[in-house]
Amino acid sequence: MILGVSEWLSGKLGWDVKMIRIAFVVGVLFAGVGLGLYLILWVVKMFSK
Repeated sequence: MILGVSEWLSGKLGWDVKMIRIAFVVGVLFAGVGLGLYLILWVVKMFSK
């Protein structure tokens, strides 16, 4: 939503954007894993263009 990672990832994997966003939120709620993964994927997205 903020950095466009969910949309980018859904395009790459062919999954629904809502499901990816829900997975990130659940990941943040459980030990903050989703936030770290989100930031790592944002860096990957920035350098993959």
